[in-house]
Amino acid sequence: MSDFEAVVQHYLAAWNETDPGRRRAAVADVFADDVRYVDPVAAVAGHAALDGLIGAVQGQFPGYVFTPGGPVDAHHEQARFTWHLGPAGQEPVVAGFDVAELGPDGRIRTVLGFIDRAPAALG
Repeated sequence: MSDFEAVVQHYLAAWNETDPGRRRAAVADVFADDVRYVDPVAAVAGHAALDGLIGAVQGQFPGYVFTPGGPVDAHHEQARFTWHLGPAGQEPVVAGFDVAELGPDGRIRTVLGFIDRAPAALG
């Protein structure tokens, strides 16, 4: 089985990367070419769409960072993990969890996201 702790760290780093060129490279490194990402407010497929979604989230929450919310629970080629989004070192504004599935090349091919806590304007 893959080291999902490292995969999740790379996943969160991609979501935190604000430089567009480095973010596109991180998305290509972490996610399969045909990645599918679905959460309550977005459903996208492919690198370009996911990169656009990440940029939009960064625009909605400028200066906020994603951090792990606890340990990664994984088996076979799938994992679930919690995450927080908020100003660095402060109480998170948004909290949720994702379920990720790796493809045969070790990159994430599917993400199913759930939001546990968010500002009313988000949903």
